Amino acid sequence: MADRNDDFNELLEGTSLGSRGARELRARTPAYRARAVQAIASAGWWDNYSDGLPNWFPTYFGLENVASLVRSYEVQLVHGLLQTEAYAHAVIRGGMKRVPEADVERQLTVRLERQKRLFSENALELHVVLDEVAVRRPYGDRGVMRDQLQHLIEMSELPNVRLQIMPFSFGGHSGESGAFTILSFPESDVSDVVYVEQLASALYVNRPGDVRQYERAMKELQQHSPGPAESRDLLRGLVQLS
Repeated sequence: MADRNDDFNELLEGTSLGSRGARELRARTPAYRARAVQAIASAGWWDNYSDGLPNWFPTYFGLENVASLVRSYEVQLVHGLLQTEAYAHAVIRGGMKRVPEADVERQLTVRLERQKRLFSENALELHVVLDEVAVRRPYGDRGVMRDQLQHLIEMSELPNVRLQIMPFSFGGHSGESGAFTILSFPESDVSDVVYVEQLASALYVNRPGDVRQYERAMKELQQHSPGPAESRDLLRGLVQLS
């Protein structure tokens, strides 16, 4: 165990996690720390882009890269793993109005690189519930949105992607507190982690009771949303209107 802790402390010194991220990871269980070591060390392709990324992102990237299942609820935006290049550029540029284009391109490259997990040999299983506002809120021009909607239809037909749309007509639901992501790992001794992104930081939740609350919320969102086939029909209708 001491060797693993030494590896973990040494690894943190070479990353851009920041002091808060380092403290959060050190507080996790030994199994979680071992997973983080493997994740960050083996999936550090984004090191060349870290200058333009928030300091909490490398932790998330590492965990996403080794997760076997990602379940996510998104409110305002299409999930990053399902964005087209043009839509992603519009989203990133909209949130980085006063930065050089080179920094925008750096974030765009990272986002597109992450999407390769959906097509890799060890493909990530992705379950996403999008609030209807996410597919109606325009980013870019009409052509960008039309292509994004068509892309969602095509991506939802992949065997490892489950996409559902939570319609306006349902009213209030269990996702009212905002967007969140649950990451699950192939090892039985590594607990699920909930990722909640905030304006200037991110929250990682792994206390069992708290994780169960998010899992219940996700289950209810999936149960109350139309299934994948019906959600594709909704998207096709939006394409025709665009």
